[in-house]
Amino acid sequence: MNELVTESLAGQPWLSLLTFMPLVGALGIALRQMMARRGGDGAIVAAEQKEIDGVARRVALLFTLGAFALSLFIYIAYYDRTIGGYQLVEQAAWIGGGVSYKMGVDGISILFVLLTTFVMPICILASRSIEKRVPEYMIAFLMLETLILGFFCALDLIVFYLFFEGSLIPMFLIIGVWGSPGVKELGGIKMESRVYAAMKFFLYTFLGSVLMLIALIWMWRFAGTTDIPTLQQTAFPPGAQKWLWLAFFASFAVKMPMWPVHTWLPDAHVQAPTAGSVVLAAILLKMGGYGFLRFSLPMFPIASADFAPLIYALSIVAIIYTSLVALAQEDMKKLIAYSSVAHMGFVTMGIFTGTTQGIEGGLFQMLSHGFISSALFLCVGFLYDRTHTRAIAAYGGLVHRMPFYAFFFLFFTMGNVGLPGISGFVGEFLTMAGAFKINSWIAFFAAFGLILSAPYGLRLYRDVMYGPLTKEKLMAIADIDTREMAMLGVLFVCALIFGVYPQPALDVFAPSVDLLISHYDAALAGAFGAPQ
Repeated sequence: MNELVTESLAGQPWLSLLTFMPLVGALGIALRQMMARRGGDGAIVAAEQKEIDGVARRVALLFTLGAFALSLFIYIAYYDRTIGGYQLVEQAAWIGGGVSYKMGVDGISILFVLLTTFVMPICILASRSIEKRVPEYMIAFLMLETLILGFFCALDLIVFYLFFEGSLIPMFLIIGVWGSPGVKELGGIKMESRVYAAMKFFLYTFLGSVLMLIALIWMWRFAGTTDIPTLQQTAFPPGAQKWLWLAFFASFAVKMPMWPVHTWLPDAHVQAPTAGSVVLAAILLKMGGYGFLRFSLPMFPIASADFAPLIYALSIVAIIYTSLVALAQEDMKKLIAYSSVAHMGFVTMGIFTGTTQGIEGGLFQMLSHGFISSALFLCVGFLYDRTHTRAIAAYGGLVHRMPFYAFFFLFFTMGNVGLPGISGFVGEFLTMAGAFKINSWIAFFAAFGLILSAPYGLRLYRDVMYGPLTKEKLMAIADIDTREMAMLGVLFVCALIFGVYPQPALDVFAPSVDLLISHYDAALAGAFGAPQ
């Protein structure tokens, strides 16, 4: 009897249930808001709006926690960590012509699904300072979670593209509506800084995606299907591969973001609310790296090998140049944003080495960055909520008033600069090991860039935490409370555990990475006569 029940449960559309669970919460919040307006004359009094805001916060937290619990259940009960292929596959006919609704996960995507559901409740808890249009804000985050989960689970090219592009809309609104106040002048035209940052984020990402859409349509016509597993086994002509690779690169490079198409990221981070910065750094930046692994390497292996030197060059420039730029920043969010570009440079470098260490290191670096960057942006957000400034010069001596905050800030700063024992070190070490197998000079320059991360990290911590406590507005500043300590605490535990014992994550990645590399080497052997 138990076996029959287990078999019946295993056949359920778990990934679809997980993906659309947050959307159900968003619809519930929207319905509650509509009923409140319909019940009166269209206006909502302040007391009633406060109650609606509270309900929206609770519903958003409930559904994000529910999605996290469901993702853990799916992973523990049904995901086989020894299999490299796709699992939990769901497929249904959709619009014909080889296009279907298809979902599934493998070792490359499952941990990013878990990371998404893990980070989203933290984003909701970090949004206590949001007081304007709270229901709409929560709806935007719940819709964003659905779109991100769909992106990581999609196994059809059209479904993937819809989720990929759809994620731009709620993030655009989060930055543009709930971002920081301020005015920016551009070409004699004044606009709100948050609107400028939102437009820049949208245009950069959307323009790159248009090229990917053209490539997607060509692939559909060539192969007669948009099924991603089938396309990964399709031998595209070497000449076409280069153009297809460049089209996908235009989209994923912006999303990472890679140098020199990274300039939207500092603006977006500075203007986004704290939770927006957290989800942007922890999850949205990973879409580019995931896209390279899901499309560029398996579908266009010959072009990936041909363009690998370009990727190495851009990655090294990103690691060194943006580390130097971070050192000169006076805004805490901008400093951390530029450090994220540098860390993503390690990811792209590792992925295109085509080695086990490089690819697993890139994946681990993305996972680790999700914990560490989230915590750093939370740390900045906690200070901003108290003082309403992100200027490094506005602080100093906080260790005397905020000892618990000082501890967490130090830990995550050290994780950001790659201190051994914290998860950031593992990914950087593995990517450099993979690069060393290809070319020792690549590893040398990456290591040099890693050294540069220490000055900006230590300078940030020194200027904010040490020195005499002389600024009047800091005299009565309160240390982090229980809610803030809990958010930083769970990220602390994750970064520490994976820093000391990374094997559980690497074991999940390994079967799918081995399968990817065997396919990649076989394609190169067929084209060049020997594995590259």
